[in-house]
Amino acid sequence: MEKAKREWATEVKDDESGDSRRESDAGSNRAVGGAALPRFLVLLFAVACGAAVANIYYAQPLLDDLAVAFGMAHATIGIVITVTQICYAMGLILLVPLGDRVNQRRLILGQMLLSALSLAAVGLAPTSAVLLAGIAAVGLLAVVTQTLVAYAATLASAAERGRVIGLVTSGIVIGILLARTVAGVMTDLAGWRSVYLGSAALTLLMVGILYRSLPNAVKRDGAPLSYARLLRSVFLLLAQERILRIRGVLALLIFTAFSTLWTSLVLPLGAPPLSLTHSEIGAFGLAGVAGALAAAKAGRLADRGRGQRTTGVALGLLLASWLPIGFAERSLGVLIVGIVVLDFAVQAVHVTNQSLILSVRPESRSRLTAVYMVFYSIGSAAGSIASTAIYAYEGWTGVCLFGAAVSACALLFWAWTRR
Repeated sequence: MEKAKREWATEVKDDESGDSRRESDAGSNRAVGGAALPRFLVLLFAVACGAAVANIYYAQPLLDDLAVAFGMAHATIGIVITVTQICYAMGLILLVPLGDRVNQRRLILGQMLLSALSLAAVGLAPTSAVLLAGIAAVGLLAVVTQTLVAYAATLASAAERGRVIGLVTSGIVIGILLARTVAGVMTDLAGWRSVYLGSAALTLLMVGILYRSLPNAVKRDGAPLSYARLLRSVFLLLAQERILRIRGVLALLIFTAFSTLWTSLVLPLGAPPLSLTHSEIGAFGLAGVAGALAAAKAGRLADRGRGQRTTGVALGLLLASWLPIGFAERSLGVLIVGIVVLDFAVQAVHVTNQSLILSVRPESRSRLTAVYMVFYSIGSAAGSIASTAIYAYEGWTGVCLFGAAVSACALLFWAWTRR
């Protein structure tokens, strides 16, 4: 690792001494010019992102255990998830834009250290009040994932930015999909507290590795924006950048579809006649991982100027995926095919979205990421709420029709705005 890092640093130095392809992005934290990022560093970003984002999903399969441990009613234990998601949304607006103002390397390491402390507080929580306070901090600090994505995009050269974003995003998706499975297995083996204490230890380990591996940021040109102006500029970017608005709406729609599937899938699989266990249901996340890994290639297509075509094909696949998903109660094999296709389609569009957005204003990548992920969060929340309500009245067929309708809207919106 150290040898590869030294070779990369030498390439960067040589490249910057001549007529390199440096991005003239005043105010950014760029550390490289035209040199390619070492593969180990890209994989490290992916692992760090996956570990960080998993922290906000661990609680979902643990709600029953948490209700028993803290004497909370099952009707109110859902507040754990609500607090996590609200604080995550707050972090997107309040913390992620800081990456355009302060040293991103220090920001990442600082947030991860605080995240480790918050996870430990949750794992050792003696009361429900401490639990909720720790969970709130975990949700707020989990946005370090988005700072990592923006930093990876800054370090990457223009020719490889889509590929790098694709690989890093795959790490995020894998973290989301496997979080529930890991939480279930660790709870069965050592209790629910082991999930958070283990994650705290892993986060500290990642801090040590990132401290040794992340390159130092280049100093900014000019005076940084004040924090108040920085936050105002977030909304100005949304008003000024058409591609941000278009890709944000696409993110909202595709993650409404994504959340529709993954939130409600436990309902038909856990009910008769299938009556699968939580571990068996969690294993379906592995099918989603296969689709996410395949979608990492979408970034390379975006690098070659094929982002629009990739988006259209992926949205068509997203719409088609709901047909095999509709057979969930009849054939698990057909369901798995639908899951792979849906996850591939969603992540292909997601990677392409980020590749296009993060190429607009290099000096504003953290703020662009923050705005984009707000759309993502709204879509995820909408899908979760709508799918469970629809299942209660119309069953799995109604859920699939809703998912297909949202997917069709995404495809039509892309066709309407692609020029």
